[in-house]
Amino acid sequence: MSKFVKDLITKDLRNRLEGVEDALVVDVIGLQNDKNVALRKRLREKNIHLLVVKNSLAARATEGTRLAPAFASASGTMAVIWGGEDIISLAKEVVKIADDKNFAPFTPKGGVMDGQGLAADQVRAVSKWPSRLEQMSILSGQILSVGAKLSGQLLSGGSKLASQIKKKSEEGGEEAAG
Repeated sequence: MSKFVKDLITKDLRNRLEGVEDALVVDVIGLQNDKNVALRKRLREKNIHLLVVKNSLAARATEGTRLAPAFASASGTMAVIWGGEDIISLAKEVVKIADDKNFAPFTPKGGVMDGQGLAADQVRAVSKWPSRLEQMSILSGQILSVGAKLSGQLLSGGSKLASQIKKKSEEGGEEAAG
């Protein structure tokens, strides 16, 4: 491939990956055509992008960006996957696909998260983390539990006091009647 063509491809890759800060690198070589179409459709439904690229061209295109660590130790042809809700949901989807026997040669090879390179085993570890939505749910539950506990403690003391006042008033009413 001539230097002119490499420069054109590098510029195109740089434009496509502009604004992408977290991505995963996967191996899709050997995936049958019908499985490839099904894979891309599944990813598109979740707003995830897949781009098959030669390692050296991807390294040139991402040089000086946060994506550069993803291609530091990679070799050969691979696919870059980015998008989705966040990197955790992306990792969860990649691991689900890798575990699906219909997409047999599909395997995670690594990636980059917050400018730090990820190995294949780290991608699997990230996929076990709670997603952004799950984290927000946990956080709101923790915030609400404090309020609920405080409310319960305030109301329990007030209800005990009201119960004692009612009991005293009933006792006082019996003495007055007798």
